[in-house]
Amino acid sequence: MHVAVGQQAACLGARDGLGVPAGHAAGPPACTLSGTGTPPSRREESTQAGGSRRGRRAQLGLAFLGRVHGGLDVGTGDRQDAAAFPRTAWLTSARRAVAAAPNDAFGVGDPRGRPELREALTEYLARARGVRAEPDRIMICSGFAHGLGLLGKVLGGTWAVEAYGLAFHRAVLEEAGSRTVPLTVDASGARVEELPDRGVRAALLTPAHQFPTGGPLHPQRRVTVIDWARSCGGVLVEDDYDGEFRYDRQPVGAVQGLDPDRVVYIGSVSKSLSPALRLGWMVLPGWLVDDVLAAKGPREMWSGVVDQLTLADFITSGAYDRHLRHMRRHYRRRRDLLVGTLAERTPHIRVGGIAAGLHAVLELPDGTEDTVLRATRRQGLALDGLRPYRHPDSTMAPRDGLVIGYGTPMDHAFPGALDALCMALPDPEEDEKD
Repeated sequence: MHVAVGQQAACLGARDGLGVPAGHAAGPPACTLSGTGTPPSRREESTQAGGSRRGRRAQLGLAFLGRVHGGLDVGTGDRQDAAAFPRTAWLTSARRAVAAAPNDAFGVGDPRGRPELREALTEYLARARGVRAEPDRIMICSGFAHGLGLLGKVLGGTWAVEAYGLAFHRAVLEEAGSRTVPLTVDASGARVEELPDRGVRAALLTPAHQFPTGGPLHPQRRVTVIDWARSCGGVLVEDDYDGEFRYDRQPVGAVQGLDPDRVVYIGSVSKSLSPALRLGWMVLPGWLVDDVLAAKGPREMWSGVVDQLTLADFITSGAYDRHLRHMRRHYRRRRDLLVGTLAERTPHIRVGGIAAGLHAVLELPDGTEDTVLRATRRQGLALDGLRPYRHPDSTMAPRDGLVIGYGTPMDHAFPGALDALCMALPDPEEDEKD
């Protein structure tokens, strides 16, 4: 769900359709705000600022990163702050974990993952995400894409995916021999009532924070997707890519808790710590464990044992919880600066997806996305529009927008990057012409 960003601070917690009673459709935003008065043109501001602003933009360089690099590591608008990796605490856990590890930890790796990590994740996921698991149903993988590829090989067939999502994930499934069909996405998440008409037995969703549009899956739709899976023997694959980062309400619990036999829950440390660690996990239904294990192979060739042991200690010692609390405060300050700047400078622009995660979506008038992207590049910014995320077979009308990542830019550069962004956005009179 989205709102205009005029007097934003008054209702930051009321925008994602949460708290809507089950069985009720999500209505309009709880508060649709608009700015008072018309801000000066960004072109006028740029002229008044003269060379000093151009110099600051040159120093910013690529302050926002919104591109996919090399087709491997996905550098989209939800990238984490790499400079915030907890090096000292991680080294402390590594020393402690290696000293305490049994000798067999340094032999051939178990493809299920180290038991210390699987036990730590069982407790953590139940407490933090409402996931129902046992250590023998958790399998360590090298990240979400690795887990998705394994499931694609095991489940096969046609998968339903959200009409807006990562093309990279669709490519992973296609590489595994599966094809994908799109589900319409609206302010309440994926329209899962379309699943019976798609003729599929597997669905991939981002229920806690739809990527990239930003809203959570409506409570009634959570029930509906479980009913679908039970009725046809289907499987929901739940991508919980940033479930720990929610700012204005309590975290949205995992759908997996509704039916562990019909949901595969996949998480990783890519957003919470670093994608460089190559650590993720699948919480599998019991009936899928052996097949996924066979697909992975007889030895661990993906995730290093030392990193697994270190993460287990990092979780059980409480260091992971402390790090997450720190990063929630850090990212919330970034988000508040983004929202406040847009409210002051461009109150006619609507913003969505800000209650959680590391990105926001700015809505643009129809047909203006390419023009605005060119304007942002002239300002020295690299951003993604919404259109590249759209499934090529979707029948949804294309949406124009910008995916703004606020996790990556350095603190000292962020205000200047927002200044440049505001100058690139269309003026109110241009909205009316469109």
